[in-house]
Amino acid sequence: MFITTELLFKTLLYVFGSVTFIQILYFLFFYFRVIFWKSKKTETVNIQPVSIIIAARNEAENLKKNLPYFLEQDYPDFRVIVVNDASTDDSETILAELKLKYKNLYVTNIPFDEKFRHGKKTALTIGIKAAETDILLFSDADCKPAGKNWVKSISQNFDEKKQFVIGFGGYEKSKGLINKFVRNDTVFIALTYLGFALAKMPYMGVGRNMAYRKSYFLEKKGFARQMNLLSGSDDLFINQNATRRNLSVELSNESFTFSETKKTFKQWKNQKSRHLTTGKYYKFKHKFLLFLEPFSRLIYYALGIFLMSVNQYLVIVSSIFVFRFLFFCFILYKSNKKFEQKGLFISGIFFDILQPFFNLYFSLFARKKNELIWK
Repeated sequence: MFITTELLFKTLLYVFGSVTFIQILYFLFFYFRVIFWKSKKTETVNIQPVSIIIAARNEAENLKKNLPYFLEQDYPDFRVIVVNDASTDDSETILAELKLKYKNLYVTNIPFDEKFRHGKKTALTIGIKAAETDILLFSDADCKPAGKNWVKSISQNFDEKKQFVIGFGGYEKSKGLINKFVRNDTVFIALTYLGFALAKMPYMGVGRNMAYRKSYFLEKKGFARQMNLLSGSDDLFINQNATRRNLSVELSNESFTFSETKKTFKQWKNQKSRHLTTGKYYKFKHKFLLFLEPFSRLIYYALGIFLMSVNQYLVIVSSIFVFRFLFFCFILYKSNKKFEQKGLFISGIFFDILQPFFNLYFSLFARKKNELIWK
């Protein structure tokens, strides 16, 4: 039985409509939850003692520049724990100077040992064990909180049921195309992992801005199931242990953290490839949903452009294209405003097309990497 040209085009039109429907479902079910998120106003804030844990290796300049933002938080009961992990730069000197000024800074130094190589999880575990509080907030040395109420905005989400709180970790605006790529990618990723969490399907957080209970970390044996992996100190612990009831999302402006982006495409590639190595360890439902969106987006663009180029069902296809485009532009505008990301609207439209190709390339590159990377 031969397939006629008309039947082929009708089948392609049906597939095009189906993948567009999938895209709209993601927009409505996940992304809308993020862009329309509103804080829960409470009359009183439950002040709980908090420890901020930052693991750093060769981050002397970043520690000098960013650590005061954490140490000067407007919160009555907190301590900053910095694990200086085998640094060979001036980190130890910088931290010693900061300790003279800030009494709420605690530092533990892991000496450099060529024979003992370890990843970031080891440094974080040492910091966690050094904490005297149950509430632990995490960030990185190359980050800074959006304001002095970062600790308050994150920690107020903990109650008797919550074990995790995740927030947005963004990047600062600077010149260059790489900066736009990184910030667009960060917004799209945030829409996904925060949207999934708000839909009661948490699968990850970012180590630049997350919190959990020390008691729960120890109960679940911490990173024991992940110590042999190059990365995953942020996402895998959440993926394995977060549930619809024990995780909260905080998206107020004061809860954000911001970092400087990588300067070159190679640096960004290495960073992305490292993060993508952990995806295969996610739960199956998360892997499926994370694959379905970019895959449907690829089919959407490929079939849409093809059908319009051969002048088949031009009115129908172009109408669907315009509908999805306007829908996406609305989400792009609202999400950039939500996450305080300026100057990304035009580049975000193009990045919507490019992102699946970038991720495919970075995933293939990640498979070739086998050296131990600290981050």
